[in-house]
Amino acid sequence: MARPPKPALPLRDGVAASAVFCPAGPWPSYSAFLNERLPRVLDWPERIARGDVVDDAGRPLPDSPYRAGRRVYYWRYLEAEPEVPFDARIVFRDAHLLVADKPHFLPVTPGGLYARQTLMARLRHATGLEDLIPVHRLDRETAGLVVFSLRRDERDAYHRLFRDRAVAKVYEAVAPRGEGPWPRTVRHRLAEPDGENFMQMQVVDGAPNAETWIDLVEPLASGLARYELRPHTGVRHQLRAQMNALGLPIAGDRIYPLLQPHENPPRFDAPLRLVAREISFTDPVTGTLRSFSRSAATMAPP
Repeated sequence: MARPPKPALPLRDGVAASAVFCPAGPWPSYSAFLNERLPRVLDWPERIARGDVVDDAGRPLPDSPYRAGRRVYYWRYLEAEPEVPFDARIVFRDAHLLVADKPHFLPVTPGGLYARQTLMARLRHATGLEDLIPVHRLDRETAGLVVFSLRRDERDAYHRLFRDRAVAKVYEAVAPRGEGPWPRTVRHRLAEPDGENFMQMQVVDGAPNAETWIDLVEPLASGLARYELRPHTGVRHQLRAQMNALGLPIAGDRIYPLLQPHENPPRFDAPLRLVAREISFTDPVTGTLRSFSRSAATMAPP
């Protein structure tokens, strides 16, 4: 049997509806099924009563006897979601791409504690573009340029561009002042460890999989300096881990060199001093050279 098309459901605060398939099972009602399938949500009966859970036709789903073989839809909502007190800025938009300047602390996509307080949700809400999807990522702590695709049929081409590393990126960082020579290219093998320090990428033996060109641009006060970083690969936490491996951890980093405990509620007064400043590539859809830059202003010295 063909799967029914997803109903045309509206965004809610920039968040698209999520789908859950209803398999065969013993649940007496839809709220009982959802309580078991998605136990982190504690108010399914209330959501159903408000009409916040809908069926394949987009109609509010009553908390009736459970029936298998259908999909139900809901909007992700986190009651205790932290509000990020900084705004993103759209720096470019055409028929294919949108480029935004993301502030520190704002996640790119939903996950963990964040659903509506994400760059994607905010931009969808502001523009009404339901198909807006990021084609690469920045860490929540990192600020700077993020590229979004506007069309579903072009999304794979842009994802492939970033996956194949056919993109030139320039970052700016503030870190301790290090001895040269500068500029220099550093190469490491980075691996994800097991155990308590799973957040920290580790430098291990083996063929390098992380390569970055680094230059000290400007000495600053208090023994710090401003650096330019040009990654040639795309390993998770690459810039943070490689600067730390040089004994130059980026200022404000809560993961390197020491993993600090999660703060709840989070603080927003000590950002990671890392910014994605420039990005350029040959557009796989239009064939044109794309080059985007943040505003001329750079991070102020501490």
